[in-house]
Amino acid sequence: MKKTLVKILCLTGCLQLSAVAIAQNLKVWETTPDGRSCVAPRPQVYSFSDKSTDRCVPITVDERLHFQKMRGFGYALTGGSAELMMAMSAEARHDLILSLFGNGVGQAGISYIRLTIGASDMNSFVFSYDDMPRDKSDWKLKNFSLAQDLNDVVPVMKEILAVNPDIEILASPWSAPTWMKTNNEVQGGKLRKECYDVYARYFVRYIQEMAKHGITISALTIQNEPLNSRNTPSMAWTPQEQAEFIADYLGPQFRKNGITTDIVLFDHNCDRPDYPLTILSNSKASQYASGVAFHQYMGDHSGMTTVHEMRPDKDIFFTEQMIIDRSGSATATIAPVVERVVVNVVRNWSTNVILWNLAADTDAGPHTDNGGCPFCHGAVTIAGDKWHRNIAFYGLAHASEFVPAGSYRISSTSPTDKGTILFEDEQSVGTMRAVEYEHSGVLPNVAFETPDGRIVLVVANTHSFSESVWVRYHGKYCEIPVESGSVVTLEWNK
Repeated sequence: MKKTLVKILCLTGCLQLSAVAIAQNLKVWETTPDGRSCVAPRPQVYSFSDKSTDRCVPITVDERLHFQKMRGFGYALTGGSAELMMAMSAEARHDLILSLFGNGVGQAGISYIRLTIGASDMNSFVFSYDDMPRDKSDWKLKNFSLAQDLNDVVPVMKEILAVNPDIEILASPWSAPTWMKTNNEVQGGKLRKECYDVYARYFVRYIQEMAKHGITISALTIQNEPLNSRNTPSMAWTPQEQAEFIADYLGPQFRKNGITTDIVLFDHNCDRPDYPLTILSNSKASQYASGVAFHQYMGDHSGMTTVHEMRPDKDIFFTEQMIIDRSGSATATIAPVVERVVVNVVRNWSTNVILWNLAADTDAGPHTDNGGCPFCHGAVTIAGDKWHRNIAFYGLAHASEFVPAGSYRISSTSPTDKGTILFEDEQSVGTMRAVEYEHSGVLPNVAFETPDGRIVLVVANTHSFSESVWVRYHGKYCEIPVESGSVVTLEWNK
């Protein structure tokens, strides 16, 4: 019995020592603004030790404090993106899809896709799934067809699903078919009240028809940018109109047809948290709503936190952000990009990050006329069979490549948190003193715990000078130098 007990104790001790040894080693990937490194591993070996700093506040990482569960990171597969990809050879397209959606070394590991229901402003032309002559209508949706998407979006999605069958898909409309609208035009106008029922059934048909092709729509927003009628296509909604549509038409239609797709509200800028909160104040609409989606072209990211704090029962989504870099370099402004679309988005409770747009040509097209985006570059630029990565690719890859769906955001010191440094007392050797700062001043960062027990910390050096970042984990310290304008992803085992 004693021998058995000794063996158990020895084995337990070995396991504990092994865990400590693993936790001491960090891997570092970096992207530099001069393009010298692009999500590239550093050859140096970094380790946690007892050595601390008395020069700056460390970033303290604590996986015991979990926040939101992450759904994934990705881009919008617009009709224009799919059109360009279908024009590539099968071999070149497969290489691109592997680079974006594969989980191997150097592959971006994209885990979330946004599709457009009908055309967006990043399509060659405008269409819906039920277009009719100007004086005609189709109340029974006899003319409904995915025909246009079958040319590009559907086959590209099938190839993506072959690489990553677990990818999550959210879909958003830019407009209802024109015969359902008050102005009978693709741009602007509103949904006619008498068309609320047929438009709800239109969404049901879309989800059902996509499912026939093996494409599961996990979430759906009611309208892309309901407060912006300048896009082509576009359609305006008030929050009161959306509340009525969800409560009396879309929600009941989903329930009647056994549709489990999440209904997500708003899908517009952070400056208007009042819009989704107005809808959620309608108890009938709220029962059908799973979450609220945001863009960040206007307002502060804190608008997402406002909604989370008032309705913590609803998930926060981030569904669009265009990334433009006019410097001519794919990585020149990488640090502020990562701070904006990874650090700030996730720290404000979003369960995902979707950027706009996956791919464009060398002229930032295709896009619609009179309201299409003429400067919306993609995460990649495609020219025939050739393609290259842009800043949106590298910026998101610092998270997507290392943080799979199912990971949790965990606690890490933010720049505005209080911070503490320890240093040895000048008069009493071996006695440590603590100094607390009102603001830590650490670099922008966000931390995650992955399902397989890894800790991932993304740090962006937005300063005009290089810094040594100190990381504190379980009372141990590690110093990581980060060049000005660079981004690093740190990874170690729990």
